[in-house]
Amino acid sequence: MSHIFPIRVYYEDTDMGGIVYHANYLKFIERARSDWVRDLGIDQRAMKEEEGAAFAVRRIECDYLMAARFDDRLEVRTQMQLVTGARLVLRQEVTRDGAMVFAAIVTIVCLGNAGQPARLPANIRALLHQPA
Repeated sequence: MSHIFPIRVYYEDTDMGGIVYHANYLKFIERARSDWVRDLGIDQRAMKEEEGAAFAVRRIECDYLMAARFDDRLEVRTQMQLVTGARLVLRQEVTRDGAMVFAAIVTIVCLGNAGQPARLPANIRALLHQPA
């Protein structure tokens, strides 16, 4: 299961040298994950309201491999690596013209209304276990 999300680097994404500021890669991959979840047919607002569950980032391990610059066209590829009862592990790669700029392994957990760990709702587990 793989998802591609295009990104254009805007001036506001860069530092004084015109290079993407390191924290903005986390924003790029967050946008890509949100788009991926939406494309899967998961309504996160309904999940929160009806199931009392929400996704939260538990851990990110990332590598900055080369600089992206103002006006670059980037792609964020999101691939699911693992699904358990309450957690997802994703690999996300940011590329420019096929060359990897940034890579991350992101662990997402499911939390209940009070912020406690919760199982993923059954309908969402079923969606995530479907073949690509």
